[in-house]
Amino acid sequence: MVIYKKNTNNIFYIFITSHLLIWTLTPTFTNHNLPLDTIEALAWGSNLDWGFNKHPPMSAFLTEIIYFIFGPQDWAYYLLSQICIVVSFFVIFKLAEDFFENKIYCFLSVLLLEGIYFYNFTSPEFNVNVCLVPFWSLSLFYLWKGITNNKIIDWFLLGLFSGFAFLSKYLFVYLGLAIAVLLIYLIYNKKINFKCLVSIIPFFIVLFPHIIWLSENDYITMTYGLMRTGSEEASILSHLKHPLIFLLKQIGILIPFFLMIFFLINKFKININLNDDKLLFLLLINLIPILFIILTSFTMGVKIRTMWMTPFYISFGLLFIYIFKSEINFEKMKTFTSVFLILFFISPILYAYVSISKTDKRTDFNGKNLAKQAKNLYEIEANDFGKMEYVKGNEWIAGNISYHLPERPKWIYDPKDIYMCNRDMECVKYK
Repeated sequence: MVIYKKNTNNIFYIFITSHLLIWTLTPTFTNHNLPLDTIEALAWGSNLDWGFNKHPPMSAFLTEIIYFIFGPQDWAYYLLSQICIVVSFFVIFKLAEDFFENKIYCFLSVLLLEGIYFYNFTSPEFNVNVCLVPFWSLSLFYLWKGITNNKIIDWFLLGLFSGFAFLSKYLFVYLGLAIAVLLIYLIYNKKINFKCLVSIIPFFIVLFPHIIWLSENDYITMTYGLMRTGSEEASILSHLKHPLIFLLKQIGILIPFFLMIFFLINKFKININLNDDKLLFLLLINLIPILFIILTSFTMGVKIRTMWMTPFYISFGLLFIYIFKSEINFEKMKTFTSVFLILFFISPILYAYVSISKTDKRTDFNGKNLAKQAKNLYEIEANDFGKMEYVKGNEWIAGNISYHLPERPKWIYDPKDIYMCNRDMECVKYK
């Protein structure tokens, strides 16, 4: 028991450092190529804009920063993913300090997240979902700070990080709806004042360039998002089938999470006191986004892709520890620790096994060889063109060529063919 009651901060930092190292090194040593979404973000980053054909620009901004510092080093982009995850863990830990006097509960609020595979097994692939997680967490943190302190700086930071979250992925709108519901309730009950409206200013300042880009590009990212839901194929049956499938998948995903809780508490006894402002906050920011996304699937008959839920559960550990705090049995801590350690280590082992044993994945693609062939072809076919400045094509093939070449030609979207071009757009088609 002593180890759990003392030095909780130190143990927490050991945990997040271990997580960061394990999930940076495992894909570094078992993958031969970066995953699809990471290559996409790098392709966008090579030719930065305020938006792209699939998503808003934040994931491209972050990968471009990493490329500027480290260049084409695969481990750096796995590290970027884990930075997003451990920053989120740290933010949730600090948020939990306002909910619990005992830091053991803060620590448990984060440890439980290792039971959700979005924060381990799927986390090496840096994409818009992983990019969104830290800004989602920071938005929650400063929302709570704004509610409790009502300081201008906290409301300002809420708006700032909400803007960054929206620039990561439009899916943040679901948390935005929960924030709006909560603030309206609190203003109506005179628990906060209109200082909260300060958050609107940085939010729209951050979004303004992207809004202009959207209007100039026929709102292409929104069209893509609707296409990914399968809305064009929706039938009457879809309004029931897709929400049901979604719910079953979420139950399956959360089984390890609930298994960890089972080994931590005496019994699943729930006492809900809606006069408890802390509990009300946690219920609204955790459940409203999920309820709204289910409602979206039900009313529109659209698919909700599993990976879209990556940021939705980042504060689930905090919610459940708060609800079951009185039922936590510290005599079961050894058993809980064993279950946690099994999950903590089995996940990277499974990842490594899948990565090594299966040879037909995107991460087995020989991007370096492709780039070398493209460079040789360009030099033979266009020896008087000069330096390759652009590569046109889809994000995967053209993105790999761009990433693996030292000169890093800028990517330009072309849905059909691959071209290597000089600055005057004199091009050679890749065969």
